[in-house]
Order: sequence, then C-alpha cells, then structure tokens
Amino acid sequence: MGIIGWIILGLIVGAIAKMIMGDGGGWLSSLIIGIVGALVGGFLGAAIFGKDWLNGFFDLSTWIISIIGACVVLLIYNMVTKQGRRV
Repeated sequence: MGIIGWIILGLIVGAIAKMIMGDGGGWLSSLIIGIVGALVGGFLGAAIFGKDWLNGFFDLSTWIISIIGACVVLLIYNMVTKQGRRV
C-alpha cells in the first residue's frame, strides 16, 4: 500500500476510532492516531496471529485490525493526557 493509501486509511480509521470512543478533536489528531493505530494493530496482529494483516487497502482484515489498533492508541492517549491535566 502506498503512502497516500496509508494517509487515507489513517484518516478514516482515526475518525472511526474517535466515534467509537466518543472522543472529539480535529482531523490532524485523527490522522495521526489512525496511522499509529494501524501500525500498532498490524504489528500486534502479526505477532499474535502470525499473519500479515496489512495486505491491502480494500482487505477487510486491514480495516478491522487498524480500527482496533487506533482505539487502543486513542485509549492510551486519553489516559496519558487526562492524567497530565490532573496534576
């Protein structure tokens, strides 16, 4: 998948993860969280299941594992930033 495909996937997946988690924010944070989440999800999927999940843009497993990874990244991000605001 090319860099443009990763950016598009990251933006869409980041927006989906933010809707699932009920989090607001702009498109840039959605893009970053989506790309990082897709990479984290891909690495975890490969490590746990022994399969390369990031085969193609239109592969359903790519989208599912990317959304799960983005939700995990968003959860960690929210825990870190909200903890920093309390201090």
